Amino acid sequence: MSKYAQLGVDAKKRGVEVFQALVDNLYPEAFSIVSQDPEFPDYMECLHTDEVGSKPVQSYLHWRETGDVNWFKGLAQDVIAMNLDDIACVGVLRNPLFVDYIAINPLKVPKQKVLETLGIGFKECSDTLKENGIGLRFAGGETGDLPDQLRTLDISGTIYAKAKKNEVIIGKAITEGDVIVGLRSGGKTKYERKENSGIMCNFITLARHYLMRREYEEKYPEIRDPDGKGYYGRFRFDDFSDELRMTVGEAILSPTRFFTPVVSKILEKFRPQVKGLIHNTGGGQTKCLKLGRNVHYVKDSLPNPDPIFHLIQRESGEEWRAMYQGGNMGIGMEVIVDPEVAEDILSISESYGLGAQVIGKCKRSSGGNRLTIRSPFGKFRYA
Repeated sequence: MSKYAQLGVDAKKRGVEVFQALVDNLYPEAFSIVSQDPEFPDYMECLHTDEVGSKPVQSYLHWRETGDVNWFKGLAQDVIAMNLDDIACVGVLRNPLFVDYIAINPLKVPKQKVLETLGIGFKECSDTLKENGIGLRFAGGETGDLPDQLRTLDISGTIYAKAKKNEVIIGKAITEGDVIVGLRSGGKTKYERKENSGIMCNFITLARHYLMRREYEEKYPEIRDPDGKGYYGRFRFDDFSDELRMTVGEAILSPTRFFTPVVSKILEKFRPQVKGLIHNTGGGQTKCLKLGRNVHYVKDSLPNPDPIFHLIQRESGEEWRAMYQGGNMGIGMEVIVDPEVAEDILSISESYGLGAQVIGKCKRSSGGNRLTIRSPFGKFRYA
C-alpha cells in the first residue's frame, strides 16, 4: 500500500463506478461528462463539480500561526481552476457559469473574514481570466456552518457551460502516431503574479503529513484525523527552501494553474487537430487512462519533476510508481494532437510564458487503455 493510501486517499477513486448507470453521459470515453442539450439538438452541455482537496487545512495552519487570513485567498483560484480546466478538456468553454460551496466550522474558522478573503480571490481570478479571453460568470454560491461535521473548512464548486456539438472533444479520434504535448504545472507564466511550485490540488495530504512538523498537530489537533496517521515532517511552514525557491508552506499552497487561457487559444487555431485534452488532477500522470478507447499512452520524455515532488518523495519514502500515480509530476495539462501541429502548440504555450514539451505518443492497445511511463526512476505500467 502506498504512503498516500495509508493516509486514507485513493488515487484511483474506486467506488464512483456505482453511479455510472445513473449518469447521462453521451460520450463515456470523454474526459468530462457531456450531455445533450434537451432544447437545442446542436448543443452539448457540461456540468462539472470539483473541490480543492485538503489545501484548506494547510491554509488554516498558516492562519493559526500568523493570524493572516490572506492565506485562504489562493483557494479561490484552486476551486475555479479545478473546475474550469476540467471542462476545457472537452472543449466546452462557451460562457461558463460558476457557483461555489464553502463549508465551515465557525467554532474554529473566522467565517466572515474567510468569506471576504475568498471573495477578493474570486474577483482577482475573474479579472485575470477576462484579461485572457475567458468570460467566467459567477452565479452566487452557498455556505454551510457544519461544526459537527468539519474540523476546519472545505471548498468546492460547480461549473456549467455549453458548446456546439461539432466543438466537443471526446477522445474518440485519438489514433496511433498522435503526440502528447505536456504543459508545465510549475514556474511562472505571463498572467501569473509569482512562481508556482506545480503541486496543484493533489498530493496535499501526503505533503502535509510528511513535510509539516509534529508540533503543529499537537498545537492544532483539528488539522488531522485523531484515528489516522499523524504528522512526520521536519519543516515549519515558513522554512525557506533554496531547492523550492520559496517556503515549504508556500509550495504546498501554490494555487492550481489556469491552463484555460492557453487551451482556449490552442482550440481557436487548431481545434480540428486536437484529439484530446487531459487535466492531471486526481490520478496524476495516470489521468489519461480515462480518455479515449483502446489507447496505449507512452510517456517517455517527461521532464524532471518539479522540486516539490522530489522533496515529498524523499521525506515520505513514497515509491516513484505511486508518485506518478498520485501527482502531476510537473505536467498539469496534456494536449494530444496530430504530430504536424505539435510545434505550433508549443509556440502558443511558450507565448504565454508557459513551459511545454512533447512528452510522449499514442499507440494502439487491445483490451482497454494502458499507460507506460519511462522515467529516470524506472519504467512503470498502468491499466
